[in-house]
Amino acid sequence: MLGDTVVATCLDRVVGGRQLFERQLAAPLPRDPELVLVTDLDGTLLGGPTADRRRFYHWLAEQRQRVLHVFCTGRDLGSIARVLQEDEPIGLAAPHLVIGDVGCTVACGSSLLPLPLAVDPIEARWAGLQERLLPLLQGQPGLTSQPIHSDRRLAYYVDVERFDHSLVPQLEAYGVDCLLSDNRYLDLLPAGVNKGSTLLTLLEWLELDHAKVVTAGDTLNDLAMFETGLNGVMVGNAEAALLAHLPRLPSVYLAAGEGCAGIAEGLRHFGFDHRWD
Repeated sequence: MLGDTVVATCLDRVVGGRQLFERQLAAPLPRDPELVLVTDLDGTLLGGPTADRRRFYHWLAEQRQRVLHVFCTGRDLGSIARVLQEDEPIGLAAPHLVIGDVGCTVACGSSLLPLPLAVDPIEARWAGLQERLLPLLQGQPGLTSQPIHSDRRLAYYVDVERFDHSLVPQLEAYGVDCLLSDNRYLDLLPAGVNKGSTLLTLLEWLELDHAKVVTAGDTLNDLAMFETGLNGVMVGNAEAALLAHLPRLPSVYLAAGEGCAGIAEGLRHFGFDHRWD
């Protein structure tokens, strides 16, 4: 069944490509964007002083037909909706597209409705895993379930001092990847699914030039995005565990600025200063 789903998806991608994908969107995408900006939320697009954030959000609004903006976050769709509502007064607008749940969800930015072409293959990978994993996780010290609404991952708050790390290989033997980030979040994802893999699939669907893409993030759940080889920006407030990987990531720039200021600095570094300035 999984093989059939993957084959059908690949055939659709060849035959229909961007046109098929855009039929599932509630709003059109920029036809030929000059920049594809892929941003994590917490600590990145939502990071930095309010004045920097307000200025950056205003720029994004002005550039909406030239810059295709993608949220790439660990948040679920309900949490993303709340952030958009809370930060609307300082200018935060919906992106064109959303990659949520650490890569397990792809949605239209304006409607926040999942896009079946992208989500169904991930759903197929997750089928049956939750029922097998929960008995192993039940009652484990140092784990508290996060109140998320997703059918394609399990998410926990983790106390790394109390958590039994020997449990990780047991869990991964069932066909999941265990991702610890910010020293307090543990996500169990379908094996091979992450922010980076989903982003590459999205770029393939939309037939977008990788040279136009800049990613930005600050925690370990952004590492897979930086490992794609796409241009990336680690913002100045990135966690130490992510910074440790920087020497092996030649396409990633470490910004001095935090949050939005760091993203803007990275855009200048990668030659998009004509858009930002």
